[in-house]
Amino acid sequence: MAKLTWNNLDDIAFALYEAHPEIDPTNIRFTDLHKWITELDGFDDDPLKSNEAKLEAIQMGWLEEWTEGQ
Repeated sequence: MAKLTWNNLDDIAFALYEAHPEIDPTNIRFTDLHKWITELDGFDDDPLKSNEAKLEAIQMGWLEEWTEGQ
């Protein structure tokens, strides 16, 4: 698996969906989302490089995956 960085928003969203398929991403706080991202296997970036726009984009990507899986 390729290393995940904050530039791999779609890959992170998919990895979160695979790791937590039962979770509705609209019910996740950004603090929890950030923690789960940095704990993903393959995540290799500075946790401080995230921002609200990146977290929101990841959350929306995860929501898309989750909605398709329902």
